[in-house]
Amino acid sequence: MTILSAQNLVLPAASLGPENPLAPLRTQREPHQVENIAELPDELRENIEYGRLHSPLPCLNQDGYDRTLVETAFPALVLENDHLRATVLPSLGGRLYSLVHKATGQELLYRNPVFQPANLALRNAWFAGGVEWNVGSTGHWTGTCAPMHAARVEGPDGTPVLRLWELERTRNLITQLDFWLPADSEFLYVGVRLQNPSDVEVPAYWWSNIAVAQSPETRVLVPADQAWRFGYGSRLDLIDVPLYEGADLTYPMRHPRAVDFFFEPLPEEQSWIASVDGSGAGLVQASTERLQGRKLFVWGQGDGGRRWQEWLSPGLEGDGYAEIQAGLARTQMEHLKLPAGTDWHWMEAYGRLSMDAGVAHSEDWKAARTAGAAALGPVLDGLAGREQAWLGVMDAAPVERLGVGSGWGALELARTGWKLSAGTPFDDDTMTARERAWLPLLEGQLPAGDGVPDGTLVAWRELLEAAEDNWLVWYHRGVARHYYGDIDGAVEAWRQSGDNAWALRSLGVVTGELSYYERAVELLPDLVPLVVEAATVALDTDLTRAEPMLEHAPDDPRIQLLRVRFALEIGDPGTAHDLLAAGIQLATVREGANPLADYWLAAEEALWTRRPVPPQYQFGMGGN
Repeated sequence: MTILSAQNLVLPAASLGPENPLAPLRTQREPHQVENIAELPDELRENIEYGRLHSPLPCLNQDGYDRTLVETAFPALVLENDHLRATVLPSLGGRLYSLVHKATGQELLYRNPVFQPANLALRNAWFAGGVEWNVGSTGHWTGTCAPMHAARVEGPDGTPVLRLWELERTRNLITQLDFWLPADSEFLYVGVRLQNPSDVEVPAYWWSNIAVAQSPETRVLVPADQAWRFGYGSRLDLIDVPLYEGADLTYPMRHPRAVDFFFEPLPEEQSWIASVDGSGAGLVQASTERLQGRKLFVWGQGDGGRRWQEWLSPGLEGDGYAEIQAGLARTQMEHLKLPAGTDWHWMEAYGRLSMDAGVAHSEDWKAARTAGAAALGPVLDGLAGREQAWLGVMDAAPVERLGVGSGWGALELARTGWKLSAGTPFDDDTMTARERAWLPLLEGQLPAGDGVPDGTLVAWRELLEAAEDNWLVWYHRGVARHYYGDIDGAVEAWRQSGDNAWALRSLGVVTGELSYYERAVELLPDLVPLVVEAATVALDTDLTRAEPMLEHAPDDPRIQLLRVRFALEIGDPGTAHDLLAAGIQLATVREGANPLADYWLAAEEALWTRRPVPPQYQFGMGGN
């Protein structure tokens, strides 16, 4: 018997905080830049050059989180039978938080004991653990810390199916996830569909990001004999599997540094990837043909890798986690072309793989991976049939609403009149005041008060250009023009918008003129993201104008970091050291950046003291 129930999951959790109201005119720095792209095969190179996202608009950044953990209840939807219990978090991007094998009591995923956002996603906030569904563009998707619609659907075998769906706003793709656990099954099936309802081709991207606990005995098995290696040196190099630089790369804890391995699929093999422990047991993920890519990511055994895992999981015990992943393309730097009015779908399976330990850890790589495929044989052989059965209910209308996502899908339907599957409805009652505020624009108006502008609906550019003028319309016109590459038009629009902090800040971003920022800060002196941007520009251009800005800035770790930089810039390393020694907990430190350590070393060098970087500041992930 299969049961679908609604429960609460109580975790120590940091507050996600408010969205950053400043328009993200550019993406955050993206570490996945391939420096040797000219050396790559044509298809791989073309896919990497196609479809890169230059801004997460219309989404706003999520950088208001903190690091204070408070017991918090999250809505959870639990699907279980006699063999498995799957816990899904609909309010956090549909994360498959836990998958427990009941007979052994084994947790098959890395289950993070806390909710702690950190700066790793396209919108900044991301949290570790479970299975994350990444759609849209290279990086952790814009919906990873946002709610999805949830409902119960009648499954093809009469058991309940848990359906999640949402509009991915940067690409206007409808994302659908159907969790299906047949009564007698030892595997959880996840049917995935991406719908492109528009009349234009859209870049498509998908990676299922699976966190698994690691130990020195953990090995990753996958049907591949080669892999594309990508490290912080930014090269994509084809190497042999499993031996690389004298070590077996399939053991996650044998890597000194963070690294990605994108495995080259063998054409004669079905797609799967597993992480097994010393006994030969662990989590396996398999899929139907469309999901070809497979990947291993490790944080590495250096100080920076360990620090990052502790940062993502405060109070981390044991050896941490690695990630095994499955995607549409061979690598995560690629986007594929999803034609207009088209949908793509596939079936994934998640469950426990158990095989002979000696074979699983054999030095004969082919023997190990072949034995894994043989142990998984019945599941692989049955996947196509499971997908066909699921297709019979893929468009079935939900029978019970279990959670509400955003109202953006309903708003886009009001603009476009798209014809969508009955299985993924966006009802008008899902729109909140936030989405409804845009409805007048369909009639040529966008009322302007004195409130905070929302993220610009860049796809509504023509409606914005035709709307009745006011400061808010001019501001959004500027953002939309900038998004589509009309920089001169954007500057003109923001100047027309007048003396408001939002337009002035945007002019500061584009022109680099500090005076725009200074006036914006004068109007909104307590908006920390604005003050951080303005002070950073001042530090880059005119230290004398940075000092008063920092002196009157709000108390915030991001401001403290800039005060450290200011002290170093004016030749006062003692003050810089004192500020750092007092402790700065920079919640938004980003992967690939290490400013706290960099400033510490700069201060120490200037003071001729050379004290080592404190462990809490060691986020460095450098090296090749």
